[in-house]
Amino acid sequence: MGHSHHHSHQLSGRKLFISIVLNVTITLAQFIGGIISGSLALISDAVHNFSDVISLIISYVANLLTNKKKQTIHHTFGYKRAEIIAAFINSSSLIIIAVFLGIEAVKRLQNPPELESNLVIWLALLAIIANGISVLLLKNDAHHNLNMKAAYLHLISDMLTSVVVLIGGILMKYYQVYWLDGVLTIAISVYLLFMSWHIFKDSLQILMLFAPKNIKIEDIQEELIKIDKIRNIHHVHIWQLNDSDFHFEAHIEFKHDILLSEFDSICKEVEKILAEKFHIHHSYLQPEYDREDIKDFIIQD
Repeated sequence: MGHSHHHSHQLSGRKLFISIVLNVTITLAQFIGGIISGSLALISDAVHNFSDVISLIISYVANLLTNKKKQTIHHTFGYKRAEIIAAFINSSSLIIIAVFLGIEAVKRLQNPPELESNLVIWLALLAIIANGISVLLLKNDAHHNLNMKAAYLHLISDMLTSVVVLIGGILMKYYQVYWLDGVLTIAISVYLLFMSWHIFKDSLQILMLFAPKNIKIEDIQEELIKIDKIRNIHHVHIWQLNDSDFHFEAHIEFKHDILLSEFDSICKEVEKILAEKFHIHHSYLQPEYDREDIKDFIIQD
């Protein structure tokens, strides 16, 4: 099982590297083509592609760090947060780029220039093909962690924006509606904001140590109180280390002054409940008996 997991991450790294090479090619071609043709939509697609290159490099490095750097005496969690930080940086950069492009597009709409539409069409086609290959490479890995999902969404959003630029280029070629370039850029900006916000919010919540959205702490309390010897649980903390590791911490007050061996037995029961019903595989439990302290479920530190 362990060998298969490691091989999967090696494969992810290889796919990310191929995607980086493809996106560097697209970025250079579209940026130069955008300047020659005068198309802001093409330049905005190039900027989006450049953000893809940055995001893919960050994702690639994060992937290497997460899987090659193990826990040490100074890094007791290893680099498990690297991919979450990468997802946060990637989504943040997309939001900033989207706002910038939207502002530039509004300025462009006031005085739409004539464009070289043939170049726009061919470069948009190139971007669709290259991004399509990258999307297919990362599709399966995007289901398994937030970092790969962020990289995947970068690529699929860029492929779709290139489709929009292609359609715009065709319409500008045959109908000379050059104002469409600004409108398409605004549409791309709105789409980028929509696609990025979810990942930005999820990664920020993990970095802020918020409780996972899919776990109700009240349900955990209800289940653990069912254990006969437990009087209450309090001073509870629950957080995510990354998109798959959930951690739980609590003080457990017992009804009686139990032996250490009994506590160990109850710990196993608690761990089984947490793992089977809530997918929490890391727990930190502090035993208490007749201690004078605050028994609130959530303590205001």
